[in-house]
Amino acid sequence: MEELDEIDRRILAILQNDATLTNQELAGRVHVSAPTCLRRVRRLVEAGVIEKQVAIVSPEKVGAGLTGIVEVTLDVQAAERLADFEAAMAGERAVTQCYRVSTGPDFVLVVQVPDMAAYHELVHRAFTAQRNVRNVRTFFSVHRSKFDTRVAL
Repeated sequence: MEELDEIDRRILAILQNDATLTNQELAGRVHVSAPTCLRRVRRLVEAGVIEKQVAIVSPEKVGAGLTGIVEVTLDVQAAERLADFEAAMAGERAVTQCYRVSTGPDFVLVVQVPDMAAYHELVHRAFTAQRNVRNVRTFFSVHRSKFDTRVAL
């Protein structure tokens, strides 16, 4: 895909704040015609710039109010073992984010669970049952002062 121009950036900025807008409403805010806006949004989706459009749900209001930030260190960091761990985490519903990181642990995860009992079940299933996991360290959120899904444009 070619470089994003100012119209693309305006479309992305607006959609990051409210993806429920109709194409007509979005076009009006971006100051382009509705067909132009639709064509550009489709192009951004096809190019993978827009990965998906979702509803952001409040974890506390659906019974998943315990947030853990988990550091995981593996015994063996061979590419295949790292990929195996990532695949296992992709299958864990409680794991909402998984990052392979440098310097320190091998992975940092964000998990959402209902309570400590559910966290302990996750730890047993996802970490201690895996032979390649050497160390797990979890920090529990006591207050979320900022949460944003927007990417700076």
